[in-house]
Amino acid sequence: MSVHRFSPAGLQPETPYEHVAVATGPRHIHISGQIARDTGGRPVGGEALGTQVEQVLRNTARALAGADASFADAVRLTFFVTQWSPDQIEEFMAGVERVAEEVGLPMPMPPASLIGVDHLFEPDVRVELETTAVAA
Repeated sequence: MSVHRFSPAGLQPETPYEHVAVATGPRHIHISGQIARDTGGRPVGGEALGTQVEQVLRNTARALAGADASFADAVRLTFFVTQWSPDQIEEFMAGVERVAEEVGLPMPMPPASLIGVDHLFEPDVRVELETTAVAA
């Protein structure tokens, strides 16, 4: 494996992600922001945050596979979420947990950030995920 993820002692405990990723490998993979659209480009999930998270992770897994990689190679996940408030973390994480095994997302996740934003590029898009990976 070209990525070693861990959380050093003294950093915030019990996060759903590792704090550090050390990657070695010749291929750096950058996945553009993936959103909750099906293979035909149709919206998935309506306003349901958790359902959009599921589809975003499925689309990201598909993009990684296209680069002959997987979430095992991910060194960074950056989630952008509209209408965000901290009380939504349970719904967000439920979406992650429902699809993690299906898409091969390790738990805890690779280093991740969740950034609340006012708007994304279309009004029905609540979640967008940018991913960086390094693979052999």
